[in-house]
Amino acid sequence: MRNVIISLCAVIFGLLGGAILMAATGHQPFEGYRYLFEGGLKNASRFGDTLATGTPLIFTGLSVAFAFRTGLFNIGAAGQMLFGGFCASAVGLNIDTSRPLLLLLMIIAAILGGAVWAFIPGLLKARFNVHEVVSTIMMNWVAYWTIYYAVPAYLKAEQIETESRSLADKATLRAPFLSDLFGGSYVNLGLFLAVIVVIIIAFIINKTTLGYELKAVGFNRHSAEYAGIGVNRSIITSMLISGALAGLGGLAQYAGNGNNIQIGILPTQGYDGIAVALLGANSPIGVLLSALFFGLLYSGRGFMNAMTEIPPEIADSIIAIIIYFAATSVLMDKLITRFLSKRKEAAANSAVSGKEKV
Repeated sequence: MRNVIISLCAVIFGLLGGAILMAATGHQPFEGYRYLFEGGLKNASRFGDTLATGTPLIFTGLSVAFAFRTGLFNIGAAGQMLFGGFCASAVGLNIDTSRPLLLLLMIIAAILGGAVWAFIPGLLKARFNVHEVVSTIMMNWVAYWTIYYAVPAYLKAEQIETESRSLADKATLRAPFLSDLFGGSYVNLGLFLAVIVVIIIAFIINKTTLGYELKAVGFNRHSAEYAGIGVNRSIITSMLISGALAGLGGLAQYAGNGNNIQIGILPTQGYDGIAVALLGANSPIGVLLSALFFGLLYSGRGFMNAMTEIPPEIADSIIAIIIYFAATSVLMDKLITRFLSKRKEAAANSAVSGKEKV
């Protein structure tokens, strides 16, 4: 409950900060927020686009949150997402089989691609105590340049060298019934996959021995080792699962929201996943709600900019303020604790004064 209050406070403070920025630049905050939320919720089509925009963020947010819960800071979700999406696209472009089997193979390829890309930082952390922040950032750029050269060499489009060939409809997550249901939006089967993965990760973290061991290593590595838990194995396992989740984000982005990969672009969803995890308090359900909220902000800022003179960077500033307050959750927790203690003290004093009067 306390984490929910902290997250809500972070959102409220972020919106207040955005309102102050709008007012300071000579714009109407109420008008800005009206169009911002209308841009993501005005009709079924825009709501569907919000869900689609938030889908890759669910996976990258889960990736970062899972690593956080096990004592690791995975900043490599962008590279893992990119490489996982590349592996899935390679399967989709080169294997000709029935759609259900093809999508299953693409899901497996995305999981393996993301996991492989996270394995190296996990191994370096476990064997040589190399900090995962450094190694995962480096792996992001290794992924960037690997895809930069691999796409033109193996998956190049016929006339455009800066992107891969487009996936056939059967090799994408698009579903006509979903698109029709949401007024022609680009919402796709990735959303259902994301919800399933959220449930699986919540079960692993809270209900399994594996989840207990991984969290124990995250809380105190030395105590976990003393209790007989394989610390090095747990670190590598945690990074593999975290990378696999980010790889699924690549599938959702490149075979769901889009149908090809463009070179020279490191997906921002990987870094945004850090914000999603912080706002979601590293909880799978919290990450799901947080990702959809960020999807709303991202899909609505263009409409706000089109209908007003408010620059879309205001929406980015709102997100940054929310991240700041979510990241300072310890300070906010102290403020909430102080506020609640003062209320209890005031209630106790009033009760005592009431008895004295009697």
